[in-house]
Amino acid sequence: MYAIIANGGKQYKITEGNRVKLEHIAAAEGDDVQLKDVLMVDTGQGSVVGTPFIKGAYVQGKVVAQGRDEKVTVFKYKRRKDYKVKKGHRQSYTELLIEKIILEA
Repeated sequence: MYAIIANGGKQYKITEGNRVKLEHIAAAEGDDVQLKDVLMVDTGQGSVVGTPFIKGAYVQGKVVAQGRDEKVTVFKYKRRKDYKVKKGHRQSYTELLIEKIILEA
């Protein structure tokens, strides 16, 4: 059984027991989290596709870690114009351990 969920403008394929790095979720480490933006669930016997989300379906997970990814350097440059800008960015993330995929009929 697997599910496709939406989080932070991206889509993730998840299965039970997986660890997934998602966009930052406001929860402490060890908290239980329900993700309700389920786009599709495949049970093995068939698939259920939402329009856009499936009503009554959610993913149960536990927050394993909160953190920040490695720095990404953004460098803008325009030749012959003496224009240079260098910036860095570190994206926050939440790492979840997926416990259950629940599809209520």
